[in-house]
Amino acid sequence: MNTINPIVIVEYRPEWPQEFEELARPIREALGELAFRVDHIGSTAVPGLAAKDVIDIQVTVRDFTPELEDAFQHIGYSRLEQINRDHRPPTGTGPDRDWEKQMYRPGPEVRRMNLHVRRAGSANGRYALLFRDYLRTHPLAVMAYAQAKVALAQHGPTDWDLYYDVKDPVCDIIMAGAEDWAASSGWGLEHYS
Repeated sequence: MNTINPIVIVEYRPEWPQEFEELARPIREALGELAFRVDHIGSTAVPGLAAKDVIDIQVTVRDFTPELEDAFQHIGYSRLEQINRDHRPPTGTGPDRDWEKQMYRPGPEVRRMNLHVRRAGSANGRYALLFRDYLRTHPLAVMAYAQAKVALAQHGPTDWDLYYDVKDPVCDIIMAGAEDWAASSGWGLEHYS
């Protein structure tokens, strides 16, 4: 019998940053110079934000190479080949390549997490970091975003399509404010290159 995992949003847990560090350490060691950066992204990276209890990690690389996949396999991560791109927002410009990614999952002995691998300088890698940094500095946006996620999880507790069909455009609306904030605050490519 195939069961669908429910969407469960929990209150922010202060241990999430430390859990990220514990997950990131072996990734950094395994990838070495293949990885430019290893960042904590997503809702668990934003203090005070309710989230699914799943740590999101972004690894920034020059390109997707066989050596990269070998390094992940060596530490027990398997590639989710069916996930090969991110949602492209309506304002997204540039080539389709800017929205490509690779996703990996660890073995069952590792806490729940998602590993997103994106190219350096890509629009989707920038999106993840700008979104995180904007929310870290805008508590009202955090509260509104949390309300939306909780309502979606309550409305359709196993409807993952509904969850992402609504959550992605909500993120795009938040990103409109984030882009204005980036322009006025000086947040820029030095944060993601």
